[in-house]
Amino acid sequence: MHQFTIGIEEEYQIIDVESRDLVSHVSKIIEGGKAVLSENLKHEMHESMIEMETGICQNIQEAQAELTNLRRHLINTAHEQGLRVSGGGTHPFSNWEHNTITNGERYNKIVDDMGDVARGNLIFGLHVHIGIPNREEGVRIQNVMRYFLPHVYALSVNSPFWIGRNTGFRSYRQEIFVKFPRTGIPSYFNSLAEFDSYVDLLVKTGTIDNAKKIWWDLRVHPFYPTIEFRICDMPLRIEETVCLAAIMQSLVAKIYKLHQQNLSFRSYRRLLLNENKWRASRDGIHSHLIDFGKEESVPYPDLLKELLEFIDDVVDELGCRKEVEYAWTILENGTGADRQLKVYEETGDLTKVVDYMISETEYGITHGQTVS
Repeated sequence: MHQFTIGIEEEYQIIDVESRDLVSHVSKIIEGGKAVLSENLKHEMHESMIEMETGICQNIQEAQAELTNLRRHLINTAHEQGLRVSGGGTHPFSNWEHNTITNGERYNKIVDDMGDVARGNLIFGLHVHIGIPNREEGVRIQNVMRYFLPHVYALSVNSPFWIGRNTGFRSYRQEIFVKFPRTGIPSYFNSLAEFDSYVDLLVKTGTIDNAKKIWWDLRVHPFYPTIEFRICDMPLRIEETVCLAAIMQSLVAKIYKLHQQNLSFRSYRRLLLNENKWRASRDGIHSHLIDFGKEESVPYPDLLKELLEFIDDVVDELGCRKEVEYAWTILENGTGADRQLKVYEETGDLTKVVDYMISETEYGITHGQTVS
């Protein structure tokens, strides 16, 4: 069987201990953590965000072990600098106008191109790369996988607040990111050649300088032999990140397996898929998504059961059954958004929501202990 390797990128919020607001101190963390984390930490567009990435992991257990170790080091480094880090797709009350843009050629160009759309993009995501046999197969997998994106996304929703407001969405992050060009669920491509000619046209006309400026919810990566999932909000607990990555890996493996058996899927138009994405964005696991085959709305738990049954024959081959089935724990405990909203309901205080987000991000990781 092809080795469906895993690489995970998490975007963390950098938080001031006193105010619980975002603080533009990424350099402090990168400087403080460079002895053990130099390869794994990266600047992002805002200085109040830090990206942490794993190497290429052979299986989900390796990914979980590396993520846990990296997160422990990151939390320790933040504490040493008098800061905190947190998951979450948005900060509950921070205002993007008060957050500094990272000074770098790439970010300066994006801000020059997009102005306040770029400055206001103060959001935090989870990106997961799954290894693919080749780019041609990657485009075929991308075409099918579009259908499942809202189902996976609903489990990750974790951004109900924006600039001090309860937005009425479980994931407001996606509603902010949609202002960027070339975002959302990708179109259907008949072949790799068609996909490449689309990219070539954009480059040739000066629209983009390279394919990394295509920010779809899912993309065959322009430089790595991977398919990259970009739709999910940044989770709070490590177990949630690991569960989402395991489901993504299993879906890629299953779709590839069916292609090997010459089995294909009915393809649905992006217009329809966007309806499900909107529902997932608003209500997460409480949504009813459309089953296009049956032409009816179905409660999310029923669709999750169907999805897990669909990938059931590959999870043991991949060794990720336990991690995949954590999805039922998310359903039981609520998504990050559900839990944030519950804290706010109980306290009426968004700083308490931030406290909760920090404690969930540190859950199971003792920042006082020494780490190798």
